[in-house]
Amino acid sequence: MLERFRAFWARLITPLARLLLRLGVSPDAVTFVGTLGVSVGALAFFPRGELALGAVVIAVFVFSDMLDGQMARMSGRQSSWGAFLDSTLDRVGDAAIFAGLVLWFAGGGGSLWLAGLTLYCLVMGNLTSYARARAEALGMQAKGGIAERADRLALILLATFFSAVLDFEPLLVAALVLLAVASTVSVGQRVLGVRRQALAHE
Repeated sequence: MLERFRAFWARLITPLARLLLRLGVSPDAVTFVGTLGVSVGALAFFPRGELALGAVVIAVFVFSDMLDGQMARMSGRQSSWGAFLDSTLDRVGDAAIFAGLVLWFAGGGGSLWLAGLTLYCLVMGNLTSYARARAEALGMQAKGGIAERADRLALILLATFFSAVLDFEPLLVAALVLLAVASTVSVGQRVLGVRRQALAHE
C-alpha cells in the first residue's frame, strides 16, 4: 500500500541524495549506515523499554532504504550487487526491530505471549520476502500481498511510538495481531500465485 507513495518520497529526498553524491558518499555506504542505525536503535532502546525513542531513531534511518536507491539511480551505479546488498541488509534491519521488541516483552515487558506473537511476525515477514526471492530465482513472480515491507515497517513503528507516548499497550498489541494476520495472508497469496504460474508453465 505505501509503495504508491515511493515517487513522492523519491522527489523529497533527491536534494539530499545529490548532496551526498557530491560529497563522494557511495550508495553502499548509505545502505550500511542505515542498517547499522536501525539495528542500534532497535537493540539499544527497545529491550530497555524506551520504545518511543527507539521508534524515532529507527524511522530516521529507515529512510536510508530509499536514499541509497535514489543515489544509485542518480549516479548510474545500479547493479546486481547493490540490489543484493540492499535486500540482504533489509532483512538484518527487520530482524533487529522485532528482536528488540521480543527482548522487551520477554524481559521488562513481562509478557511471553506477546514475545511469541512478535517472533511470529518476524518469521512471517522474513518468509514473505523469501517467497519473493525464491520465486524470482525460479523465473517467476511473487510480488504484492496485503502486507509488503513498507507497510509492515510503518505499522510496527507507528504503533510502537504511539503506544509508548500514550501509555496504551493495547495499541501495540492490536498492531502485532494485525501484522501477524496480514503477513500470513501475504505469504499465502504469494505461494498461491507461484503455484498458478508453475502449473501454467508446466
